[in-house]
Amino acid sequence: MEILCDDGEYKPIGKIGEGTFSDVLKTQSLRDGNYYACKQMKQHFESDRKSGSLALICELMDMNIYELIRGRRKPLPEKKIMNYMYQLCKSLDHMHRNGIFHRDVKPENILIKFSQQDTLKLGDFGSCRSVYSKQPYTEYISTRWYRAPECLLTDGYYSYKMDMWSSGCVFYEITSFHPLFPGSNELDQISKIHDILGTPAKKTLNKFKQSRAMSFDFPFKKGTGLSPHVPNISPKSLSLMYAMIEYDPDQRIGAHQALQHPYFQELRTAEKQAVTMHRKMRLAENIVGQESINLWCIPKDGNRQHSLRKTQENPVRHHGPSYAIELPKLNVSGVTKLTSYPSPSFHSVFTTPATNGEVPVLQPIKYIGTNHKSEKQKELKSSMKQYHLPTIERRGGGY
Repeated sequence: MEILCDDGEYKPIGKIGEGTFSDVLKTQSLRDGNYYACKQMKQHFESDRKSGSLALICELMDMNIYELIRGRRKPLPEKKIMNYMYQLCKSLDHMHRNGIFHRDVKPENILIKFSQQDTLKLGDFGSCRSVYSKQPYTEYISTRWYRAPECLLTDGYYSYKMDMWSSGCVFYEITSFHPLFPGSNELDQISKIHDILGTPAKKTLNKFKQSRAMSFDFPFKKGTGLSPHVPNISPKSLSLMYAMIEYDPDQRIGAHQALQHPYFQELRTAEKQAVTMHRKMRLAENIVGQESINLWCIPKDGNRQHSLRKTQENPVRHHGPSYAIELPKLNVSGVTKLTSYPSPSFHSVFTTPATNGEVPVLQPIKYIGTNHKSEKQKELKSSMKQYHLPTIERRGGGY
């Protein structure tokens, strides 16, 4: 059997899991050969053109939290637990900020991939609801062991804070490898909660009475607390765990607030350092790229300076001798012998002789000569005769 999808065909390899409404299969893409998880709905549909069932192709993860801790005896390192809970709180914070709450947070729905540095992803969004949807919601939601008191004691009047209660139960289970409140039914579930946390105050119970016509005449219990059940965890982790399973949802910690808890201080610091380093690398890349662009885009003024600097660094070298050459005298017959005139004197325009082959810098020059004519020049001018050429007439368009 092959699964047909819009982006190609997928070959089933084996069954990973099964839920109430769907089966999860491991499949291989016939297009790229990679493995994917396929969530295939059990409900079939038929129409005039097509018939079949809906299949969702997702990333294939290694395992879920339940499979990780099942049958395990050696406790997980606290840093690993911290890393998992930090990612879980970040996923819930992202969902809640975007107006959605999960309603079915439990170990089976939390997936892990070891090849990506213990990446954790929250899955199975079949029970999600909008934060802004109108109450009451479905009463029998979430798996019983991870169901918050407001879900058990009201007619569907609960909020996104139920996800934090479920996360606190998962936190305890990752640490101890045992469920925190394994009730056999709803009444036993409430009893298990009171055994650990104690009977809540009347003020808290009155909030639940407003939405459900039932007697809340619970026997008084002090509660054992969490410490006897998880004696080896740090005070900060115990503090966060208590904040997540606060009986009163109004006092219960939110996902964004949980991320700021001292328990995650080390991870927040490492995350900030990684972000800062990434920004510095991006800034350095941008600077190098801008310098490369500037080398090709030189402004006009800069272009002239660049050309002048290039000329000074690489002066133009003329071919031939660099000393003065005396030209040969010309003998022209039929020309009146002219008297030589005194040549005007020029000062050198170069401050120092150019001995290194470079073009020296020119200095302002000043002409020094004489405006007085000699007697011989005057006699020569007076002895010259003027001649006029006859006018040429045009004939037939020519000359």
